[in-house]
Amino acid sequence: MKGNISFLFVYGTLLDTENKYGRHLSNNCVFHSKGRFKGKLYDLGEYPGAIYQPNEAWFVYGDIFILNAPEETLDILDEYEGFGENEQQPNLFVRELIEVETAKTTIKCWSYLFNLPINELKQIISGRYTF
Repeated sequence: MKGNISFLFVYGTLLDTENKYGRHLSNNCVFHSKGRFKGKLYDLGEYPGAIYQPNEAWFVYGDIFILNAPEETLDILDEYEGFGENEQQPNLFVRELIEVETAKTTIKCWSYLFNLPINELKQIISGRYTF
């Protein structure tokens, strides 16, 4: 399934081209559109973490990219996000397929979602992360 989906939704530090991995993303992908998904965004300090909640009234906003080489790019981004069997368990982030709304349609996209308890975290009410 990894290679079947070539869309990636990004909402945090991967949007920053000053970041080595954000630069890799911008050099190896094509911007598709702005998007949003139902869920909440939290401030984790140096970066945000989002949780997907399809029945929620809140939204997380970001950009959708088309991956030119999905498997290669996702392997690189998995390392950055600490996702995978060889990473610290439980993973801080998990990569999941989610429904992302655009101005015209809904697209299934990969996204990295926060995977730990949110009890003590501050929600970013706007749903938009700024760096």
